[in-house]
Amino acid sequence: MRAVLQAISEELARLKAEGEQVVSVSEEALAGLRALVKARVPADIPAAGSAAPRDSASRGTGSPAASGAILSAFDASAPKKTTGPVVRLAPAAPAAATLPPPPVVVLPEGDKATRYAALREMATTHPVCLANVRPGKKAVLGVGPLDAKIFFVGEAPGAEEEVKGEPFVGPAGQLLTKMIGAMGLKREQVYIGNIMCWRPQMPTPPGAEQIGNRPPTPEEMAFCLPFLRASIEIVQPELLVALGGTAAQGLLGEKFTTLGAARSKWHDFAGKPLMVTYHPSYLLRNGSNRAKRMVWEDLLKVMERAGLPISEKQRNYFL
Repeated sequence: MRAVLQAISEELARLKAEGEQVVSVSEEALAGLRALVKARVPADIPAAGSAAPRDSASRGTGSPAASGAILSAFDASAPKKTTGPVVRLAPAAPAAATLPPPPVVVLPEGDKATRYAALREMATTHPVCLANVRPGKKAVLGVGPLDAKIFFVGEAPGAEEEVKGEPFVGPAGQLLTKMIGAMGLKREQVYIGNIMCWRPQMPTPPGAEQIGNRPPTPEEMAFCLPFLRASIEIVQPELLVALGGTAAQGLLGEKFTTLGAARSKWHDFAGKPLMVTYHPSYLLRNGSNRAKRMVWEDLLKVMERAGLPISEKQRNYFL
């Protein structure tokens, strides 16, 4: 029951972060939820719409159902959405901590490897970053070749990422690797990073592991953004891909309204073309061919812009 309630809470929070205001649920689902809650609600599972965790599947702590969908989400259909009563999603509570002004990142002279090593040292040892990383965990910068053509930008590390110190290593990361493979590339050929250098914290008892995730606040993203800009300055990719509404909001700022309005269009960030698409966790939740085709059409535009070969078979994926 705990896993079920956690997964539901995280999914509602993720939808809210993507700009959704209402969700449709069936009467049967509502009845089942009421029965679960009436039986017993664990004290450490926050109510949806409070300082609730975001979709953990997108940052490393997905539910068993989401984990089982990794291998099939990009090549098999999932149940369709139900229709029925709607649930309105309340705004998530912002983080309580107040951050200092964003850092000024000055890169040293030298080749890409030298500059990147200096940037990694700055980001992973910055006092503010370290203060927001729980004991035993790691700050996360990015991973990939420094001459990559394509630079994927996510939101923030999750439970698995802050342990390994690398972005996108959980269920959504595994799906992202599969999506990159469908483009005719290997994960080792692209750069993958996040706006955030640390996993946004949630109230957790001393000595306990944090359960779930929450979206970073605008203040948190603004603080970490200079490190991302410096990564882009070093890598000099041909184009960027924002994964999900929160990442798009962090990159586009006031220009961002909703994910639906921003996706599948070319924008600009740091002088680079930016494509906005859904986060891989979206496909873990909604594995219909229609959803996969929407994401794939965005990736086809990325492939065309990057000059990658596209076969007729690739053009017809998920039709």
